[in-house]
Amino acid sequence: MQARKAELYALDLTEARWVKSSKSIDKTTPYCVEVADLGGGAVAVRDSNNRDLPPLRFTAEEWAAFREGVREGEFG
Repeated sequence: MQARKAELYALDLTEARWVKSSKSIDKTTPYCVEVADLGGGAVAVRDSNNRDLPPLRFTAEEWAAFREGVREGEFG
């Protein structure tokens, strides 16, 4: 897992295609995130309000676990 994470963090994201969360489209919310597909189910996530911060990068397994947690209300 550590090797895969190192590979993800070594990727150059200057040409990444960022997609804004549908929950972030409403201008009244201060929380905006964007996601970029890194291939193989891996993703990068960044704060669209502060693009100077480095994006977080998740393996396919980590991203799947996060999505499942959201569906099950773990973060509510």
